[in-house]
Amino acid sequence: MAVDVILGLQWGDEGKGKIVDYLADKYDLVCRFQGGPNAGHTIKIDGNKYVLHTIPSGIFRPEITNVIGNGVVLDPITMVKEMTVLENAGIDFLPRLLVSRKAHLIVPTHRYLDAASEAAKGLGKIGSTLKGIGPAYMDKTGRNGIRVGDLSAADFKTRYQIIREKHLGLIKLYPDIDFDLAAEEEKFFESVEIIKKLRFVNSEYFVNNALTEGKKILAEGAQGSMLDIDFGTYPYVTSSNTISAGVCSGLGIAPNKIRDVIGIAKAYCTRVGSGPFPTELLDETGEKLRQVGKEFGATTGRPRRCGWIDIPQLLYTIMLNGVTQVIITKLDVLDTFEEISVATAYKYDQMISEELPYDIVGKPIEPQYSTYAGWFESLDDVTDYNDLPLKSKEYIHQLEKWLKTKISMVSTGPEREKLFAR
Repeated sequence: MAVDVILGLQWGDEGKGKIVDYLADKYDLVCRFQGGPNAGHTIKIDGNKYVLHTIPSGIFRPEITNVIGNGVVLDPITMVKEMTVLENAGIDFLPRLLVSRKAHLIVPTHRYLDAASEAAKGLGKIGSTLKGIGPAYMDKTGRNGIRVGDLSAADFKTRYQIIREKHLGLIKLYPDIDFDLAAEEEKFFESVEIIKKLRFVNSEYFVNNALTEGKKILAEGAQGSMLDIDFGTYPYVTSSNTISAGVCSGLGIAPNKIRDVIGIAKAYCTRVGSGPFPTELLDETGEKLRQVGKEFGATTGRPRRCGWIDIPQLLYTIMLNGVTQVIITKLDVLDTFEEISVATAYKYDQMISEELPYDIVGKPIEPQYSTYAGWFESLDDVTDYNDLPLKSKEYIHQLEKWLKTKISMVSTGPEREKLFAR
């Protein structure tokens, strides 16, 4: 069998967790392939809201095996908090949650270093979630990292001390910040003992053997494509490959194993933290999108920046990912807007273009908008695409024409039942 991929097409927060949860029962395995606890996948089931940061979103389906791949960086403290939430919800997850031995660990001094580095940047902050993601990936590429498989090593404490001392040396380069390292280390080692209850696997073999056995696999991404380390709005990006190419390196599968790439996009656009955002609205319309859409980070609680949907940006990430179908989420947020705008091109360097410039950070961009009439009608009671107001269906149809890619599903709320096929 093949691997299908779900990933975000914007700057994250597109609603991937809900989509993974909804589609998971069609698969045997759900595998997270990159990122760390800087992601927040929100799922609402039977009136209860759950936020997952590391554990794959298929964990709520009792028959699904969930794998944390080698491309993920794992913080034991955050992981244990998630496990506790699942335990309290009565979810039997231990037999179904596997962790790659090659996944790298986030240690307390990674978070310490992250916070010190970001604080020292002042107005030049990149908007880090301060979860230690960047420093953990730096140690990975610098060949200094500690991996999940090392937890079983007799000299694990020695390995930890070596990386700890390295970090403390680097932290001396920055101004002092408030960080209780002793308390965080105590929580870390307590959490490590709990993490050891999980099943550690050589995930590249596990996943490929599952494919050989004919099992169906869904790969789950974190963040959004515009935060990709290579193709995002550098340097305002995350530290991993968030696009579909990251599936291969993050799970250990060959490119020809990927079948469908399902891209998730909001009916408008948001971004958390610093960095370019061409369609951002700094007026009452942007604030209305934020309040109606409850646009506050699931991981940090930070208010999200809001703006209209951006076609050049989406065409870019559809191209990079090889997207075969798009799912539009949060259509209901637009219910009370009399007019809805869509950025269909950019104006920069005295020309009109659908292409993103190389230096999107430093180049002034003027989005070119088309405006559509809103439907001004609640979608709360809609359970079938055909029952949507005519103008909302026209909006979706127009987006599909601009994106040149099939829009296969539409979501009108956080619950499982508010997602339906076209």
